[in-house]
Amino acid sequence: MTKEQQSYDAHSKWYEKRFPDKDLQTETIRRWLDDKRSGNINYWIHKRMFGLADPLCADLSKTWLTVGDGYGIDANYFFEKGLDVTASDISGTFLPLAREHNLLEKYMIENVEKLSFDDHCFDYVFCKESYHHFPRPYMAVYEMLRVARHGVVLIEPQDPISKIPLLLAFRNMMDRIDTSLLRRVWKNQYSFEEVGNYVFKLSVREMEKLSNGIGMPAMAVKGINNNFYTPEVHNQKADNSSAVFRKIQRKRLLLDLLSDLSIIPKQVLCIIIFKTMPGAVLRERLKEDGYKLYCFPDNPYTGLP
Repeated sequence: MTKEQQSYDAHSKWYEKRFPDKDLQTETIRRWLDDKRSGNINYWIHKRMFGLADPLCADLSKTWLTVGDGYGIDANYFFEKGLDVTASDISGTFLPLAREHNLLEKYMIENVEKLSFDDHCFDYVFCKESYHHFPRPYMAVYEMLRVARHGVVLIEPQDPISKIPLLLAFRNMMDRIDTSLLRRVWKNQYSFEEVGNYVFKLSVREMEKLSNGIGMPAMAVKGINNNFYTPEVHNQKADNSSAVFRKIQRKRLLLDLLSDLSIIPKQVLCIIIFKTMPGAVLRERLKEDGYKLYCFPDNPYTGLP
C-alpha cells in the first residue's frame, strides 16, 4: 500500500474511530446545531471563515462543491443562503446524518485527489481547513480547479516563514551551520497529525506560482486573525455579555494592528484562485471585503510550437 493510500484510508476511517456509534455521531451534529443557535465562540470562529466566501455568494445561481467537509457544516453555510451546494468528503460517516438533520440536501463520498465529477461541473469549489490533510495537496488543487468553472476557495493557516523576513533570515543563518538547528527552537517546523498526514500551510507565493504555471488569470487574497479556540471558550457567548469574548476581541484588534503594520502575518489565509477573470462588480465586492486581487499576465509563449 502506498503512503498516500495509507493516508486516504486513515482519514476515511478517522470519524468512525472517534465516533464509533450512531448516538455519538448524532450528538455531535446536535452539538453543532446548538452552537449555531446559541451563537457561541466556537460557531463565531467558524462563521468568520465561512464569511470569507461571501463576496462570491451574491449570485444565487452559482453552484458550489465543498471538499473535505466531513460534518457537512461547510455546505450548510451555503445551503442556508439558498445556494445549490454539494458536500463531499472522503468519509461517509457524518454526511448522511447531516442530510437527515436538514443541514444539506446533496452529498458525495469523494477523494479530492481524484474527483468523480465532470470538468467545469460547479461554479466554485470551497475547501476550508482541509488542504493540510491532503497527502498531495497540489494534486487536490488541480482536481478542484478541473471541476470548477470560475474558481477555488482555499482557507488554511498561513505559512509564517514565507511572510516574516527576519524568520527566513534566521533560518538561512542556522541552515548554514546545521539544517536541524531550527527544529530545536521551532518544535513544529515539520508537523504531522495523528492520522499520519504532514500539515501543509498556505503561502501566497506558492499559490501564485501554481496559478501561473497552469495559466490562471487571477487570484484574490485575504487574511484574518482567527486562532482563538480553546475547549474552555467553546460554550461562551460570542457577544459583549461574555468577558471571555471581550478579551478575545481585544486580542484580535491587537493582532490586526500588528498585521496591518506588517510586524506579524495574518494567522489564516483565504486564497481564491480564479479560472475566469472576475467581472467589475465582483472585483468591487472583493475590494470592499478586504481582498487583494492579483491579476496575472498572459503567457506570451502559449500556443507556440
